[in-house]
Amino acid sequence: MLKGIPQILSPELLKVLCEMGHSDRLVIGDGNFPVESMGKNAITIRCDGHGVPEILDAILTVFPLDTYVEHPVSLMEVMKGDNVETPIWDTYKEIVAKHDERGE
Repeated sequence: MLKGIPQILSPELLKVLCEMGHSDRLVIGDGNFPVESMGKNAITIRCDGHGVPEILDAILTVFPLDTYVEHPVSLMEVMKGDNVETPIWDTYKEIVAKHDERGE
């Protein structure tokens, strides 16, 4: 039995995280993210009922960010002309900084 694994992480998600290597990408997307059109090799793992901040925090508890890239985390871009505020992005940055000294 493993200890210290956040309960929010399903066995399927843990398996995928374990199999990831350099240059692999993990997307934490909301219900509007077009995962089926992202590629033939994309693996979809649903985390219904959980928010991005809690999923991100749980993943980073067990999964180190790639040390071979300067910015291992990125966010989608706001489209030009969209007058959208994204205060949740500050929450994401805080969570990343908690787990990685590069902070973002």
